[in-house]
Amino acid sequence: MASHVVEIVEILDLRHYSAADLRPLLEKEAEYWGREMSWDYHSSAEMILRYVDSKILPGYVALENGRISGYSFFVYEGSKGVIGDLFADPNANVENVRTQLLTHVIETLQQTPGINRVEAQLLAHNTGAVAIPFLNEGFRGFRRLFMELPVHAAHEQGLRQHDDIEVRRWQEADFQNAAHVITQSYAGHIDADINDQYRSVGGSLRFLNNIVRFPGCGIFDPLSSLVAVRRSTGMMVGLLLCSRVRDDVGHVTQVCLLPEFRGRGLGEALIARCATELSRRHFSQLTLTVTEANRKAVDLYKRMGFSTRRVFDAFVWEG
Repeated sequence: MASHVVEIVEILDLRHYSAADLRPLLEKEAEYWGREMSWDYHSSAEMILRYVDSKILPGYVALENGRISGYSFFVYEGSKGVIGDLFADPNANVENVRTQLLTHVIETLQQTPGINRVEAQLLAHNTGAVAIPFLNEGFRGFRRLFMELPVHAAHEQGLRQHDDIEVRRWQEADFQNAAHVITQSYAGHIDADINDQYRSVGGSLRFLNNIVRFPGCGIFDPLSSLVAVRRSTGMMVGLLLCSRVRDDVGHVTQVCLLPEFRGRGLGEALIARCATELSRRHFSQLTLTVTEANRKAVDLYKRMGFSTRRVFDAFVWEG
């Protein structure tokens, strides 16, 4: 009779472990991101490991029969909790490990005094793969698309009906104006339901600071990041931010326009100019994420030659 080994999963506090303990698992995660998303995850992994060694990163580690088989971490932002990552060793009982980790993380966040909102965007997991723990605890789910464009296929577009618009590269002095553009652009937008940072100028500034100064979404690339400004008034009306997620892959972390400037080809021009700049520097791909329900944006990206590489979920809970 064949024997069956029962894998016993224990969930323990992440702060009990060191970077040395977690490094083999993070190396497997970096391999996964490289293969599935063309994303060099090593800088993000090193940042996580530094936080692990500092004992300030809240989260959990899963052990299968005493062996580290997965981890998840989260952060607190005022009255909000954000689930930052979830990964299970492909050699483990992946579904069981992910479910137990998420169950502990969600329970911790929902029971933390003062926390009335929890957000999660788990790009590394296909849609539906980790949905059950979230939906069981009252989260709303939003399908999002991870799309890619071969940059050699991009063609720079002129600015239609916008003789008064100048497109230039991002500058360090653009933070405050960009935060105002983001906040106005997302007023009443579905993405402000997914990420509440977009609802205020202060939140948008925190978002910008994370994108520009930290490697969580790649290394910010000022050469391919753009702002659109009215020549007559100097007012910023749109922006596109791009990060380098692999030596030859750029990722659009933000693209938005003030409502009154939509539908005139400016968004298409920003994306095309970004792709042209990346192509000039011998990049191979440009990627971005978009909420599936944002049909106008999805249709624009498809017209420009983007294809969907994966579909993943965002989750939001409000207590």
